[in-house]
Amino acid sequence: MTVPDEWALLEEHTEYETGWYDGGYDLLEQPDGSEKRYYWAELPSAVVVVARIDADVIADADDADSADSDRLLFVEQYRPTIRETHLELPAGIVEDGESYTGAAARELEEETGFRPTSTALLQEYAVATGVLRHDRGVVYAEGLEPGERELDNNEFLEVTTVPVDEALERARERPANDSTLSALLLAKEDGLL
Repeated sequence: MTVPDEWALLEEHTEYETGWYDGGYDLLEQPDGSEKRYYWAELPSAVVVVARIDADVIADADDADSADSDRLLFVEQYRPTIRETHLELPAGIVEDGESYTGAAARELEEETGFRPTSTALLQEYAVATGVLRHDRGVVYAEGLEPGERELDNNEFLEVTTVPVDEALERARERPANDSTLSALLLAKEDGLL
């Protein structure tokens, strides 16, 4: 990270380190000469997966129309931090040395039990830049085949599918979350939904 010439980084201080993120502040001299602490939390990069599954690959017993239309894979999970259950796209952390597309394929299989034959990075962007040092990638995945589900010890999720033409509307229902909404909007803008 570079600091523009009109700003001076006087101090960078990490106040705490956890297994999930680090937190601290930068003491900066602002362009007007005053000093201010800017607090931050630093998280590893993450990926969100928009995964289209062909109707013939799944047979959803709860939805007789599932055989008639392609669907997107979602997971439903309780989020202890905010004490809500959310319908979300599969997502996870990008491991060291891993690309967004590689992380997407791995996370998708681990969380849902489906492995993609094709992935494409739609967008990489910085998240909540006023407080976070965190990048996110959105990956589109298709050509899904059965794989092996392998949940982490803190993942208690249910896999579900939503018809492609209903996905954005469903994601906008409360409780809604940023990663699912932004990923679906990007996929829609790119003509994939």
